[in-house]
Amino acid sequence: MAVELQQTGCFRRLGETTGRWFVHGVEEFGYSAALLAEGMFWIFVGHWFHQRVRLRAVAEQMMNIGVLAIPVLSILAFANGAMMAMQGIYTLRDFGAESQVITGIAISVTREFGVLIAGIVVAGRSGSAIAARIGTMQMAQEVDALRVMGISPVRYLVSPILLAMLVMMPMLTILSDGMSILGGGLISCVELHISPGIYITRILASLSVIDLLQGLVKSVVFGILITAVATSNGFGTQGGAEGLGHSTTRSVVICIAAIVIADMIFTFFLSR
Repeated sequence: MAVELQQTGCFRRLGETTGRWFVHGVEEFGYSAALLAEGMFWIFVGHWFHQRVRLRAVAEQMMNIGVLAIPVLSILAFANGAMMAMQGIYTLRDFGAESQVITGIAISVTREFGVLIAGIVVAGRSGSAIAARIGTMQMAQEVDALRVMGISPVRYLVSPILLAMLVMMPMLTILSDGMSILGGGLISCVELHISPGIYITRILASLSVIDLLQGLVKSVVFGILITAVATSNGFGTQGGAEGLGHSTTRSVVICIAAIVIADMIFTFFLSR
């Protein structure tokens, strides 16, 4: 009887914990969606309420999110393209089809890996920085001060980030695609003994507009996800320095997880 009661208590605690996690997840999802909706509201109709989204703030975010990410993104994308080429050539060589690696690089980079690398880099760099910045303002009561002055914190903090993400993520994706193809071309030209001109010609022949559009659409969705997760974690920061560190770490982890899951969903529906 005691064992049965103990097992019943364990199942009850497990159910309660699962229920609390579920409710908390739904609340956080709703809060993030509300931040995005209000951010879009201020972007499109802010001038009617005399609270325009400042172009200077958007430009600053574009610099932080996009321009400053170019060096690390270029290196990672180039290395990824080179690794894809090496793996493809060495694997397909056993079947005598190593020349088909060029088609594989073209399609997989533009559809999947180019935008995925761009999203992960932005999530790691900008997602953590956004959460830390807003979290610091939240703990210093600067967010409350904005409300007292009649300034919407969402318009002031979220809208510039969202607009910058929507502009820079497709550009970073194009850069990532180009550097990945360049890295794959370096290995392919050496291993397959072909000229760069032939490599580029085969890349262009393998691609279609749909392949490029898939990556660009994903980049917009990834930018929205990063904005939602990073800003919601920033506004939810509490508990001093330890809480700020927790929010920053949590922001990066959830951003990357959301990007990978969203990419999986896109792949499932678009590749059928």
